[in-house]
Amino acid sequence: MKETHHRPTSELARVLWDYHRVDGKLAPADAIVGLGSYDLRVAHWCADLLKRKLAPVLVFTGSHGNWTRGRWSKSEAEVFADEAIAQGASREQILLEPKATNIGENLRFTKALLAERGHPASRVIIVTKPQTLRRVVASAPIFWPDATVITSCPDHAFEEQPTAEHSLDDLIHEMVGDVQRMLEYPRLGYQVAQETPPAVLAAYEDLKARGFTRHLLTASVPSTT
Repeated sequence: MKETHHRPTSELARVLWDYHRVDGKLAPADAIVGLGSYDLRVAHWCADLLKRKLAPVLVFTGSHGNWTRGRWSKSEAEVFADEAIAQGASREQILLEPKATNIGENLRFTKALLAERGHPASRVIIVTKPQTLRRVVASAPIFWPDATVITSCPDHAFEEQPTAEHSLDDLIHEMVGDVQRMLEYPRLGYQVAQETPPAVLAAYEDLKARGFTRHLLTASVPSTT
């Protein structure tokens, strides 16, 4: 395994960023699905895709997660919908799923909501943060196996991902925890296995050793957040 202990932390973080970011190729779909999070740029991107008429309906899904619990009084879905409407998205084209607390529930609950509302979806555009794309790719075959899933994200660079509310350190904690989930969740049935290159594993282990462990799973309580 390649040694990483002399490399800057930001360089190791970029290795994880590049691994997590798995962009799809945009095409018309039956629905756009925005996964709730702390990052309002996802809502803005969803609004843009809806205005470009890539799908007739937009679903925002999410209750509160590790990064928004206690921060927002409304659910992530509601906050994102407000943001999208402020960006010019049509309120009439937006559905809300405010109960999901993890990616598996995001997908499963949204699929059920669309069917219930008469919007069966065989092709969906799933929009999330750049660093969450691979987890969507790995989760979709488990929780929405009958749909063709196109992943999409706001188009900005690694350096632009940190925000005033979610610092670079927060981002690294998040990405380290998500690599762990990529490694652990297949055996729990939450995701399909993904190839993890040696350089990614080395960066992951080094960042853990440097203390970026806040988003790691506890030994006793698996979480799909």
